[in-house]
Amino acid sequence: MALAPNIVTSAEPDQGPGRGGGSTRVVLILAFAVFFLLGGVTNINDLLVGKFKPMFHLTHAEANLVQMAFFIAYGAFSIPAGIIMSKLGYIRTFVLGFIIVAAAAFLFIPASAAASYPGFLAALFCIGAGITVLQVAMNPVITTLGPIETSHSRLTFAQSFNSIGVTLMVYGGASFLLGDSKPIDPETATEAQIQAYRVAEGASIGTAYMWLGVLMLAIAAVFWMYRSTLDHAKAEDVKLEGTWDLLTHNRRVQLGALCLFLYVGAEVAIGSNLIAYLGDKSVMGLGLQAAGKLVAIYWLGSLVGRLLGAFILRLAKPGRVLAGFAAGAISLIILSAVTTGALSGWALIFVGFCNSLMFPTIFSLGTEGLGERTPQGSGILCTAIIGGAIVPYLFGLMTDMSGDIRVALAVPLVCYATIAGFGLWASRRATA
Repeated sequence: MALAPNIVTSAEPDQGPGRGGGSTRVVLILAFAVFFLLGGVTNINDLLVGKFKPMFHLTHAEANLVQMAFFIAYGAFSIPAGIIMSKLGYIRTFVLGFIIVAAAAFLFIPASAAASYPGFLAALFCIGAGITVLQVAMNPVITTLGPIETSHSRLTFAQSFNSIGVTLMVYGGASFLLGDSKPIDPETATEAQIQAYRVAEGASIGTAYMWLGVLMLAIAAVFWMYRSTLDHAKAEDVKLEGTWDLLTHNRRVQLGALCLFLYVGAEVAIGSNLIAYLGDKSVMGLGLQAAGKLVAIYWLGSLVGRLLGAFILRLAKPGRVLAGFAAGAISLIILSAVTTGALSGWALIFVGFCNSLMFPTIFSLGTEGLGERTPQGSGILCTAIIGGAIVPYLFGLMTDMSGDIRVALAVPLVCYATIAGFGLWASRRATA
């Protein structure tokens, strides 16, 4: 998933080289590195879903609580994070976000030692809170660090680091976090044996997040050294007036928010359950580690699609492009559902390519023509990212109820069908 655009704030443009100089360039380079890191931290949750399911003997719905715990933070903290940024400024908000993520990462250590699933979920919620704070400040900082004329190219370049980070960290994380150990049989094992198995399996998670916490504190310290770099570019106060009226009366914003909710939910639902799907004997029958590495290919497809997308969007209307990519996702899901073996698995993996343009295209179509009300529209659409909490859980619930993970593909299918309809609707209507 792409990092969220600026939610409810705006910034004055950089006033020129005299107002930052070398310090500004250093902060810009650090911001690109953060895009790389946060992409991986966000999407490593796909591996945790696959890891926790056999580790705690969870149902599909229970395993998808990983994503619910993480993404629910977007709904809870997006607006408070915007208020914090208006008070602290950009760089100090970064520092706070890094400290929150570090503290949350250290919570994985006792959760791993106790082999506590609720403990892991609580830590993931706190990770989500910290990343929400970082993302609220991320894009406006990239916009501020340089001439306003080149802000879009800088932001696009930064987003590519996000996709690269997702691909590399998910691929590497598959080897470190998953392994290929066989789950213990809860019917024959004693409680002590089950607990020992869970502690052993959770050790790699605790170690990984311990080092993540250390890295976050180190980055926070570096940003603190440059805390005054952007003091000349003040974030405006959050403006909530008119937001509810915009949501209830503007059809374009309503449909944009709905489709962003469904897109994030569908993308996360497929990524989260891909390990279980590829491990199904009727698909590819892969072990955890092998399936986890193919999850990285799913996210790599998004990177490839974004590289091609800039060219494609120059040739056709955004609404038609969105409808076309959604139709591609629908076709691949149907192909995956009605076939078996490698074809079934790879068809679902290639849905990642179709996801590539959806976030920015839905976002731009949903806020098109809003003028000075764009910050309110942006806030509404970014809150819709909470779809990443709800749709994966519905996917897991349908899998449990039907006993067949293929049946649950109907959930993202409905999501993409709605998105395709929005694309066609937007291509035929003038902006509000």
